[in-house]
Amino acid sequence: MESYYISISSPIGSLWLCQQEDALVGIYGAVPVDLEQYEEKSTPLLEEASKQLKEYFCGTRKIFDLPLSAKGTPFQQAVWEALRQIPYGEVRSYKEIAQTIGRPNACRAVGQANNRNPLLIVQPCHRVVGSNGNLTGFAHGLDAKAFLLNLESNFK
Repeated sequence: MESYYISISSPIGSLWLCQQEDALVGIYGAVPVDLEQYEEKSTPLLEEASKQLKEYFCGTRKIFDLPLSAKGTPFQQAVWEALRQIPYGEVRSYKEIAQTIGRPNACRAVGQANNRNPLLIVQPCHRVVGSNGNLTGFAHGLDAKAFLLNLESNFK
């Protein structure tokens, strides 16, 4: 299987973009634990992902158009699909995501699926907040989550 990665700088720190075959499988805010499985090589897909992320950080891109192939359980896949449906500049609670996927009592499991989201920003887990509106849980840190939400509110 052809697997490639590049690292880019962003306002929230370095990001590692990972590709397998013809799809993006990861955007990580820390060095992926399985990085040795990837060859550091720029590809048209990774360059396009990098371009779209830069546009996002400049406020000119609100929707990503990239082939994605995140690996996860059926439950995680359902949560990640629900994340992709949250409009730019809006937030949802963990409870609302649980209700959206038909599992109204699975708030904690939604949080765990968000924690395992391999596609930072593109699958916008940063748009999920506590029921009281508080920022909670974000693998890249709450400062980064606040930055992303503020960025989106400024360009909404």
